[in-house]
Amino acid sequence: MPLFPEVTNLPLNFGQKQAIVAELAEVADHALSVVAAEYRGLTVDEMTLLRRDARLNGVYLRVVKNTLARRAVANTEFACLADDLTGPLVLAFSQEDPGAAGRVVKDFSQDHPNLKVMVLAIGGKKLPPEQLDVLAKMPTYDQAISQLMSVMQAPVAKLAQTLNAVPGKLVRTVAAIRDAKEAA
Repeated sequence: MPLFPEVTNLPLNFGQKQAIVAELAEVADHALSVVAAEYRGLTVDEMTLLRRDARLNGVYLRVVKNTLARRAVANTEFACLADDLTGPLVLAFSQEDPGAAGRVVKDFSQDHPNLKVMVLAIGGKKLPPEQLDVLAKMPTYDQAISQLMSVMQAPVAKLAQTLNAVPGKLVRTVAAIRDAKEAA
């Protein structure tokens, strides 16, 4: 079996199709989000760059026949995309954080206008291509934890400031009374 069966001009046999559907279903089952983009007009070198960017950012990227993709996502939260899987599409599944696929596709499409986002999904909800920016701006896991910690730290810091202010105010008041008695 060739490494990339979808690249050859030979038709896939039933076993190869089953393997592709099983692999894609496993990826889709554990993915956090998916972006489907039309890649018509991209060169092989450009697709290689896209694959490299995806790999570096924890995104599973796959060009697969639409009928096989529909079967693969049928029993996952991405089943909502089944009707939109038409034309030559590359599927980008976020593996580590929900916004990774959005960031990779958005960054790549800025320099390569032939890559056009057709549809995306997160949490079982299908989103229009205009929502790519929203998906791309989602924080990574580390950023989300940092934001959560800062939100949790703010009330504690305010409480500490308030508790420190009470003795300080008392000392200033006593000093002011002492100064007033000495002046009288």
